[in-house]
Amino acid sequence: MSGGKGSTGNVLAAIASFFIPGLGQLVQGRLFAALFFFLLAAAIHVFTLGLLGWVGHVVAAIEAAAYRRD
Repeated sequence: MSGGKGSTGNVLAAIASFFIPGLGQLVQGRLFAALFFFLLAAAIHVFTLGLLGWVGHVVAAIEAAAYRRD
């Protein structure tokens, strides 16, 4: 993806990560970050019995949107 914060690529990555945590990071080419956010969201879902699962989705989306390739 090109650009930094606020670029179209980051917006699309944030939307992807909102629906499937880690997908946006994967689209950005960051395999380990994608795996981390996917597992983080899964752990939150399991440990809170699904009540706070949305937190993992939001955190992954915000991180994908704020990512800046240096």
